[in-house]
Amino acid sequence: MRILTAFFIGAVFGLGISISGMANPAKVLNFFDVAGTWDPSLAFVMGGALITTAIGYRFVLPRPRPIFDNDFLLPTARQLDGKLIGGAAVFGIGWGIAGFCPGGALPAIGTGNPSVLIFVAAVIGGILAARALMRFNAPSAPSQA
Repeated sequence: MRILTAFFIGAVFGLGISISGMANPAKVLNFFDVAGTWDPSLAFVMGGALITTAIGYRFVLPRPRPIFDNDFLLPTARQLDGKLIGGAAVFGIGWGIAGFCPGGALPAIGTGNPSVLIFVAAVIGGILAARALMRFNAPSAPSQA
């Protein structure tokens, strides 16, 4: 049931991204072009998502537990560290250059647009590179001699 629910939620998200036009990188990039062909529609999509999330949290979080899990999995870290700031910077730079964020690119894969496929491949490559870097920099366990 969890997989079916996740599929349904992902389908609704993808449909919303597609209907709003956020799968079109030109529309996203026009939001960042405040001195030229500025398009404020991304702000309205983000605002709608923020309002929906705030209302959803008011209804869901008072429950003793989620429907399909034992506990709510909410972030507990409150500090800003280098990984968070670096990841946010890379995300923002990639979004500003390509006009895609991962959430908007995944529904756009179905278009077959090569730029979408290249972007998604780059995201996957970045994830794999970050994991490899974290493993490389992780402190090694003391050897058992």
